[in-house]
Amino acid sequence: MEGALIARDRVGVQDFVLLDSHTSEAAFLNNLRKRYQENLIYTYIGTLLVSVNPYKELDIYTVTQMQLYRGVNFFELPPHLYAIADNAYRVMCSEYNNHFILISGESGAGKTEASKKILQYYAVTCPTTEQLQVVRDRLLLSNPVLEAFGNAKTLRNDNSSRFGKYMDIQFDFKGAPVGGHILSYLIEKSRVVHQNHGERNFHIFYQLLEGGEKDLLCWLGLERNPQKYAYLIQGRCAKVFSINDKNDWKIVRKAFSIIDFTEKDLEHLFGIVASVLHLGNIQFEEDSNGHAIIRNGTQIKWISKLLGVHLSILQEALTHRKIEARSEEVLSPLNVDLAFYARDAVAKAIYGRTFTWLVNKINGSLANKDSTRKTVIGLLDIYGFEVLDTNSFEQFCINYCNEKLQQLLIEMTLKAEQEEYEMEGIEWEPIPYFNNKIICDLVEQKHKGIISILDEECLRPGEATDLSFLEKLEEKVGDHAHFVTRKLADQKTRKSIDWVDFRLLHYAGEVTYCAVGECDRGAALEVLCNSKNGIIRDCFLLSELDSRRRPETVATQFKNSLMSLIEILMSKEPSYIRCIKPNENKEPGMFDDCLIRHQVKYLGLMEHLRVRRAGFAYRRKYEHFLQRYKSLCPATWPHWHGPAAEGVERLIKHIGYKPEEYKLGRTKIFIRFPKTLFATEDAFEIRKHMLVQCGSPDLDISCRFIKGFINRKKPLCPENIEFVRLVQYKYLMKLRDHIPRNVLDKSWLQPPSILEEISEMLQKMCTRNLVRKYCRGLTPERKVQLQQKAVTSAIFRGKKEGYQQSINLPFADTRLSEYMSPYSQYATPVVKYDRNGFKARERLLVLTQSSAYVVEMAKIKQKIDYATLKGNSANPSGAASVAWSVQGGDVILQCEHIFETVTKLCMLANKQNLVKVVKGR
Repeated sequence: MEGALIARDRVGVQDFVLLDSHTSEAAFLNNLRKRYQENLIYTYIGTLLVSVNPYKELDIYTVTQMQLYRGVNFFELPPHLYAIADNAYRVMCSEYNNHFILISGESGAGKTEASKKILQYYAVTCPTTEQLQVVRDRLLLSNPVLEAFGNAKTLRNDNSSRFGKYMDIQFDFKGAPVGGHILSYLIEKSRVVHQNHGERNFHIFYQLLEGGEKDLLCWLGLERNPQKYAYLIQGRCAKVFSINDKNDWKIVRKAFSIIDFTEKDLEHLFGIVASVLHLGNIQFEEDSNGHAIIRNGTQIKWISKLLGVHLSILQEALTHRKIEARSEEVLSPLNVDLAFYARDAVAKAIYGRTFTWLVNKINGSLANKDSTRKTVIGLLDIYGFEVLDTNSFEQFCINYCNEKLQQLLIEMTLKAEQEEYEMEGIEWEPIPYFNNKIICDLVEQKHKGIISILDEECLRPGEATDLSFLEKLEEKVGDHAHFVTRKLADQKTRKSIDWVDFRLLHYAGEVTYCAVGECDRGAALEVLCNSKNGIIRDCFLLSELDSRRRPETVATQFKNSLMSLIEILMSKEPSYIRCIKPNENKEPGMFDDCLIRHQVKYLGLMEHLRVRRAGFAYRRKYEHFLQRYKSLCPATWPHWHGPAAEGVERLIKHIGYKPEEYKLGRTKIFIRFPKTLFATEDAFEIRKHMLVQCGSPDLDISCRFIKGFINRKKPLCPENIEFVRLVQYKYLMKLRDHIPRNVLDKSWLQPPSILEEISEMLQKMCTRNLVRKYCRGLTPERKVQLQQKAVTSAIFRGKKEGYQQSINLPFADTRLSEYMSPYSQYATPVVKYDRNGFKARERLLVLTQSSAYVVEMAKIKQKIDYATLKGNSANPSGAASVAWSVQGGDVILQCEHIFETVTKLCMLANKQNLVKVVKGR
């Protein structure tokens, strides 16, 4: 907050809480405009960040900027996305609790970009190792895949997310990212079969056609030209100048390889994408009975091949439906209109379920198998409240979601404010605000809400229609203050509502929804349950057909998943980013007041400001306030040696604060009016210039610090000793929190150049200490195992196949327990080859302290004294054979556990240097 107070006349205030007219929407917009015109796209409301899309590249996302915000107090620097990310990360690490960052706003406001930049910030600034680099890459590269299958070009945004996404980033106890998990919400399946003018289908279709390899397209039965496919050209903008589909395809292909997709996975996945395109090109005609038939079978043959379903059964599924007649199911032919509807329903179902499979597959790649406790930071990138020309069922769900999130934000903000006041001992004054629980209840209440009524209509026996659903709504919720239909409306309102519409009065404004299509019962998809395509088989289970349980509707599924999301968020500490779109044309510098005023309203920013202000414009810990303004009072300048609270009290009395202007809490000062803070800040600026001109202790300290930095590489001397000691102290204090916890952790905090030698010594001491600690914890049995494994490594490492796989397999004391005695050290079955003719004979090898015995049925066939052992040879290939060179000739044996046997022999004979791994027989 302090960082840019002096520039407020030119660029406005960087925290809306400091607005004098904090209840004025005009003042709010004016402050936002001032900052936007100076390319200051970020402004705070307390700890909430308001972000305005600049529609151009700004040089504020560099690695230098990331390092600048890393570990810095939240209000020390100007508002930034990185400040939100860093604050959540630091509090998570210090308090070991979970956080979430809620990113909301309408399409084109910059939500997806904000989410990606936060992920990049954590990737760059969090501690990592080579092993964790893989996790980091997968977290980052999950985005291009999800965008390819879940994003599309719309009128408002060339890369609009058409689904809601919540991602948990998991961190270990050192603060390193070790895994993640993604939840997706309500992908816009209707886009698969229909796009408005000026919009496209999902990116993956165009990427595949534009960038797919020639052999791949040939195998899929596709041509490069998107104009050939009905599902891709309804928006009449298959080619978009700002989108490079060919380049995006390369990124997605690379991402697939990093995220562990197999070639079989990709074969099935691209087969599904191609099948959807072929489905869209199927045309139906009427036969003589008025029934739908498929004249041209080319497309359906490709679908049959790619999805691995029987051709005739697929044709039947698209032209017939099952109905109950006399207690049994029979096939009833469809007319042409219903056949097209069934085709589109199949395409939507295939794509929607495949997207769910894709998210689950990515989750498998991101999963961290370590059972130790982890903390998380969740990123919620969710669709914003929108009012379209025609608002469908999907839009109803999106706006309901925003109602719930608005309710959550206000409740959590109120709760946080009240808790802070109570903790600080400041009297809490209740804040009036619009509680949208009344609207949430209208939608979700059991048995009475709109979703319950929709469920009843969709699942009851008999024919449900859109009009019967509307009639039920009028009967059950017709008297609700936030619900209206044409029948219930007054004469003036009636003209703007169609007979098949209903209108909800949301907290952000009125929205009229079309009830047509709400009671869709779905298409018959039994044919897909027997698909040979692995993904389709996973998505459409035979158990669904056999289940007698009443299936949940899409609306109920969405409501339940949203309730689950709210529970997840309520269990975490929140941070908020509200994204705003400044104009509809995506033009840099253009600030559309009317459009932004609408977004400010539905994002609830004025409500949030009113709650956050709560009577006090500014609150800061005593230590921070005193450190900044201590020069304004002789008693506190240059140093205050007592408690910070007493120093602040002395300071504000000297300045002349009136009782009504402030309150003193237990750890913070609360200032009621912005003008009080601004007057203090102006006085501070004047005082600062005076101190610079006259000289001051702080100036002297700064000069000494700069001189120390310049001479830092020289031997210790009066010019650099303070600086070097400070660097040493800072490094050692930071190192204390980053010391490796086990011998396998090779990470080490990078030291400043002047401490490299000391750091190297400390690292060696730390390693020795960890090794000593590890060794002391070894059991006698484990110690013997490690000693044997060390000998095996010296003999075979890098020389013989199978060694790497044998490392984790413990050596047995013996393979034949019945041959163990006080004299026998080890026994194992072997095959002995005669020197003449190489005839194989099954034998037992028994090792004692001084000799090796080749035994048959308890009868000693050969004794080999270790003293006579001249050499021991093994083949580098996987062969489990060994040749011993002894006086009188070689002994050739084959044994299953060659590494174990040779190691035991060498250790008993104390002749490991005689072993050679040689090529040849």
